[in-house]
Amino acid sequence: QVQLVESGGGTVQAGGSLSLSCAASGRVFAIAAMGWYRQVPGKQRELVASITSGGKINYADSVKGRFTISRDNAKNTVYLQMNSLKPEDTAVYYCNVNFLTRADRWGQGTQVTVSS
Repeated sequence: QVQLVESGGGTVQAGGSLSLSCAASGRVFAIAAMGWYRQVPGKQRELVASITSGGKINYADSVKGRFTISRDNAKNTVYLQMNSLKPEDTAVYYCNVNFLTRADRWGQGTQVTVSS
């Protein structure tokens, strides 16, 4: 079993900052990548940022230059620093762990609300 514990999120005014963290525990071997996705009602879940175990990073175009993903491999924790937030960043953010040989695991989701 793998447990994902997300923290962070909340409500902030446009231009503000928030940070998210996600700690994985349990059978956390053979992790290929960790990342963050987001979803708004009526839309598909979309990738925000991901980071592989080797450190390769991928960002959605909409967050490049504003969000920073990082990872502590020793703690199996992934972080997302979100700066210059915009109302369109409002969504439920989900932590994702991508395994080499098992199905992905998802966090419970945390709400991020950016007011204009």
